[in-house]
Amino acid sequence: MAAEAQPRLLVLLLAWPCLFVGSLACGAAAADLLHPVVLLPGYSCSQLDAQLTHEFEPSTAPSCGARMGKGWFRLWENHTALQEDPALVPCYAELLRLVYDPVAGDYRNVQGVETRVVPFRAKRGFGSDDPATKNICMGKLIQALKGVGYREGENLFGAPYDFRYAPAPPGQASREFSRFLSNLRAFVEQASERNGDMPVILVTHSFGGLNANVFLSRSTLAWRRRYVKHFVMVSTGAGGGVFPLQFGGSNSSSPPPTDPLSFANTRLRFATAFSVLPSPKVFGHAPLVVTRAKNYSAYDIPEYLKANGFSDDEVARYVTRVLPVTLRFGAPGVPVTCINGIGVRTVERLVYWDGDFGAKPQVVYGDGDGAINIASMLALDTLIGAQPEQDYFKSILIHNTSHGGTISDDFALRRVVNEVLDANGNSMNDVNKKQQC
Repeated sequence: MAAEAQPRLLVLLLAWPCLFVGSLACGAAAADLLHPVVLLPGYSCSQLDAQLTHEFEPSTAPSCGARMGKGWFRLWENHTALQEDPALVPCYAELLRLVYDPVAGDYRNVQGVETRVVPFRAKRGFGSDDPATKNICMGKLIQALKGVGYREGENLFGAPYDFRYAPAPPGQASREFSRFLSNLRAFVEQASERNGDMPVILVTHSFGGLNANVFLSRSTLAWRRRYVKHFVMVSTGAGGGVFPLQFGGSNSSSPPPTDPLSFANTRLRFATAFSVLPSPKVFGHAPLVVTRAKNYSAYDIPEYLKANGFSDDEVARYVTRVLPVTLRFGAPGVPVTCINGIGVRTVERLVYWDGDFGAKPQVVYGDGDGAINIASMLALDTLIGAQPEQDYFKSILIHNTSHGGTISDDFALRRVVNEVLDANGNSMNDVNKKQQC
């Protein structure tokens, strides 16, 4: 797809990483020329509020009932409150849990729990109050984009989402995710209209890239061409990874978790529990889990889930809800740039020689970004780049860069920002040459 000619960008930029916008006049001129950016963060970076109705009956944490009828409060992410009162961890874990309603054929909150996603810019709709993780929730990327002329609420927007819910194949119920897709479509249209009808640049990280890929695949080609200028997908592979196959290995002597998502396998109660398991299209018949009696490949995941104690219903939902979506990952039909880190030790094979999946496995490591295997990254060339409907595709591999490092390490972050500027018809080199208005 030939890139439209764009006016050359006039932005002030000094030596990296000290990015800043110069005079207000220069900043305004630059902002007028930039295509709007919509950010989709990684898993667990979106903020969730909750309120409890009188229908709520706490089961594992009776103290949860104290919040009943007292309005909305921050459920996730609330690092500060949990550090101050670790006793809240089991309570928050219970409130985050989803249940599957077999009558509706869909996931929902626990009875009596209502949740909402905090909008972007409402004290930041995604991010973290944990200093150790805030940069992998796009905090540093947002500052870098603001440094080259982007302004929050004007041409820089965020699309947080409830990371507990997952897409379902066509014909199956997925109310919350469908609502997210509808809201995102309207949001993209509004961002374009507020910026002279320029199409947007989608910039995603990790799990946000999977959601964006589903979003684009379920939008008409005419809509995509009208509203999406470019899709910059960071730290997202084409078919999951091996690391999420570790369901056990907990140590009873370990201190209690301080993260509600780690408490009592809370994550496994989400619709997204199996969303990043290895795809057969990517990993094929290679042994990913090894035992004395049997090896398990990506094709054997249903049997592996059963061996790990998941119920027949849970395994069936993987087969009928999750796997079809995984296998449909493909070309979005808009210009795509994929950016991934490599050169980091990444789980490639798990060995439970005695077949005890609750024990700590022996691990065979390979290449990747610490979370995504390089096989999943290289498959992007085939599943996106080689497809006839994909006119433009570029894959960038950044050596010695981790999954979160792609949006927090200075060198990698510079590359991401440069790709956004390239999508605008500019590059960081062009910007460096134009340091005066």
